[in-house]
Amino acid sequence: MTPAAVSQAVRALETRVGLPLFQRTTRHVALTEAGATLLSRLRPATAEIDEAFEHMRDLRARPTGHLRLSVPRIALALVMMPLLPAFRRAYPEVSLELSVNDASINLTTGRFDAGIRIGEFVERDMIAVRLTRDFRWCVLGAPSYFADRDRPRSPEDLAQHECIGYRFPTAQSIYRWEFQRNGREFTVDVAGSLVTDDHLTMIALAEQGLGLTYTADLVAADALARKSLQPVLASYLPTKPGLFLYFPARNQKQPKLRAFIDLATANL
Repeated sequence: MTPAAVSQAVRALETRVGLPLFQRTTRHVALTEAGATLLSRLRPATAEIDEAFEHMRDLRARPTGHLRLSVPRIALALVMMPLLPAFRRAYPEVSLELSVNDASINLTTGRFDAGIRIGEFVERDMIAVRLTRDFRWCVLGAPSYFADRDRPRSPEDLAQHECIGYRFPTAQSIYRWEFQRNGREFTVDVAGSLVTDDHLTMIALAEQGLGLTYTADLVAADALARKSLQPVLASYLPTKPGLFLYFPARNQKQPKLRAFIDLATANL
């Protein structure tokens, strides 16, 4: 700053305080009693400001802080449980909070650093990082369900079956099952006496023989391996994007989120 700028700043400060803060001579400048008192009161605050900026430099240098993620329930077993032990070991200074919710979430208003969702439901203005392979969608039923019923041979046959419905948590509409035939996609409005807003609950109900369910192969992998659920209509089922981590572009510079992304892409 030039001497004139310093003098102007001092005059403005003294005008605001209403007291002279400096004793000035042609050879010497010293604090008045009021100036010394003001300095002693301000010094702790300026020290805290310096510490705050130093902390910001530390945040840029290493992953620290609190990472908040919004995740659907199906992402717990597919993504979070495989990653959490390694993430905690690698970055002990990062605390992690998981909000498990299948509803659509506004990351900004919810103060989330990132979210996990099925690819087709990620907003277009978000950066998305793939976490799983694409989902192969399935219509599944238990052996006990098929014991006294004919298996459906086409999607139209579902009208004669008990189907477990999925209600979107946000829109509250019932999901129409998606199919494809001869390169054309179409949906079927199925009917049944059971409705839930959770994929894992649908699978558990279907395993009890209470109806057919429509879900992703990765989500139902354990049931398929145990053969507690059996697929039908496989030739009519589409493949859709799997799970993605998504976040606003401005968040990608956060070391804590960058660390989670790097670990996820290396291990999943």
